[in-house]
Amino acid sequence: MTPKWRLGIAIGLVVAVLAAAIYFPILKRRVKKQAQVQQKSEEQARLELVQSLNAASNEPKVKAQLFWAADAGYSDLVANTVELPLSKDPVLRSKQVLNTLLAGPVDSELRTLPPEAALLAFYILPDGTAVADFSEAMANSIPSGVQSEQLAVDSIARTLEANVPQVRRLRILIHGQAVETLAGHLDLTGTFPVSTKPVPPAPAPAGVPTTK
Repeated sequence: MTPKWRLGIAIGLVVAVLAAAIYFPILKRRVKKQAQVQQKSEEQARLELVQSLNAASNEPKVKAQLFWAADAGYSDLVANTVELPLSKDPVLRSKQVLNTLLAGPVDSELRTLPPEAALLAFYILPDGTAVADFSEAMANSIPSGVQSEQLAVDSIARTLEANVPQVRRLRILIHGQAVETLAGHLDLTGTFPVSTKPVPPAPAPAGVPTTK
């Protein structure tokens, strides 16, 4: 290889390195910006979906209490009043409030559950144990750590406590399976207390006199 060719190759490599140094930061910013826009669009779509489902319901609107983070530092939970058309059936009512909780607050920094997570199934056992089955994103996408995992479960439990008095305790499954931890820290092998208040009696059928 002649010195002229070597010089040409060296110059080409220098130009390539300089071009990469200039282009890659620009590309990185564009990718990051696009990801933020896409995430915002997905969250907005989820909110619009929940709103449309609620709007299509024939149930009367009630003031539901949903628990999201009080601040971006996940220091505590705070109750948020949201008007929702909730069913009187405890299972359907639970699904409605939990799906709204999953949709998240307007401020995405205050959400307690990952936006990719979905409620796959929900049922209540005769003893008042609610079984909530979430998609794998509940475990894979939540920030790993005792505080964030505990806050996620507490937000579910307190939302159920505030809106579904029939639920006494909570069991969480991931994609239909019992798992040991949520994201490596919080124990999911047992149940979480939801409420110790007396369960209100079921309303008497129309025309049936009640005893005092």
